[in-house]
Amino acid sequence: MALEITDANFEETVLNSDKPVMVDFWAAWCGPCRMVGPIIDQISEEYDGKAVVGKLDVDANQEFAAKYGVRNIPTVLVFQNGEVVGRQVGVAPKTAYAEAIDALL
Repeated sequence: MALEITDANFEETVLNSDKPVMVDFWAAWCGPCRMVGPIIDQISEEYDGKAVVGKLDVDANQEFAAKYGVRNIPTVLVFQNGEVVGRQVGVAPKTAYAEAIDALL
C-alpha cells in the first residue's frame, strides 16, 4: 500500500529522502485517479526498500500541490534529492511509472 503523504510530512518524507520518491497527487472524487491508485499501490509494493511511493490527497493537502503547479489530477511527480525529475499528468500504463523509478536506481 502506498504511503499517505500530507503537507505535514511532505518535507521529511519526500524532500529529505535519500531514495527516489514517487508522489501521486489525487482526489477521492476523481475517476481517473481511481484508475491510477491501484497501479501506484502495486509500484509501492514492487519498489519497497528501493523507492518511496505515496499518495497526496489534494483536497486535504493543498500547499505542496500548489507549490509544484499541480492543476490537473492525477499528476504523479518523481523526486530525487528533493527536486522534481519527472512528471506524468493523467493516466499512464504501469510501465511508465516503473520506468520513471528504474531510471533513478
